[in-house]
Parts: sequence; structure tokens; C-alpha cells
Amino acid sequence: MNLGFIIMIILAVFFPLVIIFYPGKGILSRWRKIKSNSEKIYLEDALKHLFECEYNSTDCSLNSVSGFLAVSHTQASKIILKLVEIGLAKRTGSKINLTASGKSYALRIIRIHRLWEKYLADNTSIKEEEWHKLAELEEHKLTEEEANRLAAKLGNPLKDPHGDPIPNDIGELPEQKGLELSQLSEGELAKIYHIEDQPKEVYSQLTSLGLFPGMIVRLIEKNKDNIKIELEGEEVILSQLLSFNINVVPIEESEEVFEGFELLSNIEEGEEAVIMALSKALRGQQRRRMLDFGIVPGTTIKARLKSLSGNPTAYELRGTTIALRKNHSDKIFIKRKNTI
Repeated sequence: MNLGFIIMIILAVFFPLVIIFYPGKGILSRWRKIKSNSEKIYLEDALKHLFECEYNSTDCSLNSVSGFLAVSHTQASKIILKLVEIGLAKRTGSKINLTASGKSYALRIIRIHRLWEKYLADNTSIKEEEWHKLAELEEHKLTEEEANRLAAKLGNPLKDPHGDPIPNDIGELPEQKGLELSQLSEGELAKIYHIEDQPKEVYSQLTSLGLFPGMIVRLIEKNKDNIKIELEGEEVILSQLLSFNINVVPIEESEEVFEGFELLSNIEEGEEAVIMALSKALRGQQRRRMLDFGIVPGTTIKARLKSLSGNPTAYELRGTTIALRKNHSDKIFIKRKNTI
């Protein structure tokens, strides 16, 4: 048997073993890392669920953890047992609660999630419906130091784009106070402070109707099936199911409202108006683009030319002519010169 043949046999036997068992880079090491990451994600998601239960004063159980994580009862039981073993949760009968350490850990994950959603809203053109899913991926990756750098880059925001409070770097979470939209009395004014982003299908319907945190609404009429509201000069009808995902804070008549304002899209060629406010629906890159154009409160703007279809329209402001599509001019509030 020659040497070359022996070497080939050795390679045939040992090379696959090297591929499998090589420290750090072998198949086994990579599989363990994947398994470890998967376990970490399950544990962190379970912590978030436990925190949400306590925050909303509801009980957490094996059933709720299993349902939230979409795993079997057996797997959910193992996840809970692991959290108890490492001191992040405790069990009292069928109830499961966070320890102080578990609450701190959960708030760190929630902080990263909400900061990432804020980043996506303000710095990208990604659709609102995708923010939650993308943030769920990043919340398990970013370190605490990276989260603090992201917060500083964003100006240490207090709320995410849905109106949820963002925990600070020492785990403090501002208390939210408010009502469900349906709890308002007819004729009452309120400001939207939170729109629940799950389930995704319901959130998509709400954003398509133009509802966003910070907007002023007036409840016009309600019955057992629907709610009619006035939203920035327009009437909107919501089902009771949709209204459950909207939380508001009642406000006084003297606070900022859009009564008496018109939409920029309403003025005709040659008419002048003064910009009074930008809708809260203009966010992120769209809002910055409007500000870069000089579309700020107090600026005089004039409709110069409308296309045959009426969309877009050319406007003049500060010696410059710009073209705006109706979906943008519908979100700019003005007062005509002759009404000021």
C-alpha cells in the first residue's frame, strides 16, 4: 500500500470529523450556538410576556406562555423552569411572576425593541406594519451599550412611534394614563397617545385610515357597533373592534386642535395661505422632506399650478417652487390669507 493511498484514507476518515468537531467553527459548534441563540430568544420573549401581563394587571400561566410563544405546554414548562432556575421568575401555584432581576431584564429587551421601532420610523421608509417584526429581530441582538448609543443618536426619545413609553437606561418606565377611545363621551376631545400594533392586520387598518399617536380626535357618535370620530377635519367611522386598539387622553378645548384650519390641498390656483401645522401622520423621512422644503408653521404658501388631474400641484414658498402630491398636501394645515 503506497503512502498516497494511506493519506487518502486518513483524510477520508478524519476530514469529516474535523468539519463536525472543529472548535468554534465546526458543524457541532455552530449547531450549539444556533440552539443557544434559539433558547435565549424563547427566554427573552417569555420575559416580555410576563412583564406585559404584570403591566396590564393580568395573570400569567403555563397556558398564556405557551400561547404567546406558540410552543407546546411541555416546551413552555421547560422555558418557565429555566427562568425560575436562573432567578428571573418565580411560581406561586399556577401563577408565574417576574423577580426584580427578571423585570429589569424584560425592560432592557422592551427598551431595545421600542428604540429600534423609533429608529425605523424616523430614519427609514419601511412601512409601519413591518416595524414590529424587524424590531423583534434586533431586540435579541443589541447589547445594552449599543442600545444606549442608539438612544443618544435618536435624542433619547420618551415614546416609540406607537405612543408606548420607552424605558430609560436604568429601567424606569413612565406610567401611562388614558382611556380606550370608546370610553369618551360624545362631543369630547382627546389626543391619541397609543395605537396597539398587534395584531398586524388591525394596525394596518388603523394606519390606512390615517390614525397616529399625537392626533386630536373628537368623538361625534357611538353605538354598540361603530364609533364616529372627527379626525383633523374629517369624519371617520371605526368598528368597536378597531377602537379597542386606540388609547386616548382627554384634553380641554383650549389645547392644540385643528378647528378652523383647512388642508393645503383645498386652495385654488393663485390663492395664498399661511401654514399652521403639519399632521402627525407626516413622520420620519416624509416629515423631514417637508421641513427641508420650508414647510413650517408661519410660512406663506401659494398655489401656482395644478396638473390636469389635480395631482401634483406646484406651490410657491420662500421664493421657491415645489411640487406636492395630494397625499402630502392633505397632511398640511393652513389658514387662507383672507381669513386671518
